[in-house]
Amino acid sequence: MKLFVGSLSWDTTDQTLRDAFKRFGEVVEAKVITERDSGRSRGFGFVTFADDEAGRNAISEMNGTELDGRTIRVDEASERKPRESRYDR
Repeated sequence: MKLFVGSLSWDTTDQTLRDAFKRFGEVVEAKVITERDSGRSRGFGFVTFADDEAGRNAISEMNGTELDGRTIRVDEASERKPRESRYDR
């Protein structure tokens, strides 16, 4: 199960994100999304668990809690719609 984690502190790293969620189960991946040019955090990330139950527990326990000084939002990630290219028009 893949979770969206929003309102992250600029100081949150992939490792601190992983550490915050690993108590719920096996974390397959924890990734803070960064700006392509500057490498600065965009304020959100994703945590992927090996099983759905761990993900559901993490949502109920972590949503609205504080991480690195910020109150985070945790939801199940939804698939992003592909962006339309100007060449597709």
